[in-house]
Amino acid sequence: MTAPLYRDYDQDGLDRQFNLRARWPEHPTYFARWAEDSAAVRGRLPARLDLAYGNSPGERLDIFPASAPAPGGAPLIAFIHGGYWQALDKSDFSYLAPAFVEAGIAFASLNYDLAPATRIAGMVTQVRQALAWLHGNAAAQGVDPARIFVAGHSAGGHLTAMALATDWAATDWAATEWAGDFGLPADLVKGGCSVSGVYDLEPISLSYHQAVLSVSPEEVADCSPLRSLPRHLGPGAAPLLCAVGSEETDEFLRQQADYLAAWRAAGLRGAAIDLPGRNHFTAIDALGEPAHPLFQAVRSLVAAGGQAS
Repeated sequence: MTAPLYRDYDQDGLDRQFNLRARWPEHPTYFARWAEDSAAVRGRLPARLDLAYGNSPGERLDIFPASAPAPGGAPLIAFIHGGYWQALDKSDFSYLAPAFVEAGIAFASLNYDLAPATRIAGMVTQVRQALAWLHGNAAAQGVDPARIFVAGHSAGGHLTAMALATDWAATDWAATEWAGDFGLPADLVKGGCSVSGVYDLEPISLSYHQAVLSVSPEEVADCSPLRSLPRHLGPGAAPLLCAVGSEETDEFLRQQADYLAAWRAAGLRGAAIDLPGRNHFTAIDALGEPAHPLFQAVRSLVAAGGQAS
């Protein structure tokens, strides 16, 4: 019998937990629908596309302004796409924008450079850079800089959790070139929603994805949300909503459960939203469905200014 590689998984078992395209071979139909629906949204909604938040080709974002922004600017959801840090694009998720725009919430879709050209640690920095740019340029985009929220799916869920763990007021962040004169308040991000997120990079580093991602031990330690909880912020940390499809793999279900348990044990505010009948590729649709409890929970979080229970 093969010795376990991680928990009770041998190599084949661990790879199957993270080989989502093999588990759902119909995944190309989801990708095609996302792209088609998103192109239609960009054709009918006002949008500012391919805004540069940095110098590299991947450092771009799209903004869909709120339909009726309030005086002082609209709240903003900054969305981070998934794709195992290797694939997909901000343009694939424009289809999520209408529900937010119609609710008076601006929607931004972020890109970041992908592996193998960029390491996961570099992507974490790029997302922080994008959020700092959105804060610094909020007025020009019709956004209230005091009401910025972040959401993401899969690898984007991981990057969302890392954004919530950021010490925005730290000297080293304020001194970086991209920070400029933004000010970077400690509560720059008021709340977050991670859908089907990855919260511990250790099993990723042991899986077949390692051939492309080359996750280092330092990245496991520093870029795993489970190991990077914002304990320094205590109860003042931004609240977190987590959601995972009931049909997802055991490892995705376990990682969310363990992460939320650790989050709450650290005195942080977090809640789980059930996604019955959803798999890894249909889970994210709930974020853009106005009648779904996930969208309603995010909308309530925004309306409360991050003051979730």
